[in-house]
Amino acid sequence: MHNKLKLPLFLFGCPRSGTTYLQSLLTAHPEIISLPETKFFHYLLPDNEPKRRILGMASRRLRPKLETLFKNEINRPDLLKYLPKNTLFIRQYTRRFLKIMNLLAEEEGKSIWLEKTPEHIRHIDYIEKNVPIAKFIHIQRNGIDVVASLYEVSNKYPKFWYGGFDIDHCIDRWIEAVNITSQHLHKDNHILVKYEKLVDDTPTILKELCKFIGIEFDNKMLEDYQETAKSLVRKQSGRVVSQGAVNTRLQKFYQVFDQSQQEYILSRFTEVGQEQN
Repeated sequence: MHNKLKLPLFLFGCPRSGTTYLQSLLTAHPEIISLPETKFFHYLLPDNEPKRRILGMASRRLRPKLETLFKNEINRPDLLKYLPKNTLFIRQYTRRFLKIMNLLAEEEGKSIWLEKTPEHIRHIDYIEKNVPIAKFIHIQRNGIDVVASLYEVSNKYPKFWYGGFDIDHCIDRWIEAVNITSQHLHKDNHILVKYEKLVDDTPTILKELCKFIGIEFDNKMLEDYQETAKSLVRKQSGRVVSQGAVNTRLQKFYQVFDQSQQEYILSRFTEVGQEQN
C-alpha cells in the first residue's frame, strides 16, 4: 500500500440538506473518488460503551458495518484484509481506514478522496486531530425544508432510517448541525455551502469549492454527476439525485404537515432564532 496520503475531503450537514447532490457533483471531477456513506467515525467511537471508551477501543458495531460496506455495497471484500485482525484500538482502525481510502484513490488514479456521512459532523474534533491535512465542506439548507424532507423520508423508509423520526427530532438534528458548523467556520480548512445557492448557481459554487480544494474546475462536474450518483446512492434510503435540481423552498413543508404542525415547527425555529435560515 502506498504511504503517501491523498487529500481527504469530508462533506457533511444535516441529513436531507443536499449532501448527496453535492457529493455527486464533486465526485464527477476527474481527481476525486468517493463511496457510499461509510459511517466509519460514527461506528468507530464507542459513545455508548463506557469501558471501551476509557480503554480507547473501537465500538463493537464497527467491524460488522465495514464488512457490509466492503462486501455488499462496493463489492470489494478484498479490502477486509487491511482491517486490523488482532487489535481493537481506535487509532489503529483509523490508520487502516485512511490507508484503504488512499488505496482506492490510487487504484483509480485520483489525488483526492471524499467521504460523505452526515453524522460525521459530530466527530470533527477527532477527525481533525487524526487527519490533520483534511478539508471539510459543510452544506446547509433552509431548516423548514430540511425538517419536512427528513420527516417524510424517515417515515417512508423507516428501516433505512432506523425508525421514522418525529418532528422534534428532525428540528433538533438541523439545529445541532447548524450549531456545530458555526463553531468551525473560522478555520481555513472549513467552508460552508448554502444549498439554495448551489442549486441556483451551480457553476459558481463549484468553482469556489474547487479553489478551496486546490483543483481546477472541470465541466464534467456538471455533465456527469447523475451517472456518478448511481454508485453513491442507496435506493432504499429515499435519496434521489435528479437532473437540474431545483429550489423548492417551503413547498414540501405545506404538503407534508397540517396547519397545527406547521405552526408548531415555526414556533420552534422562532424560539432558537433560526427561522430565517
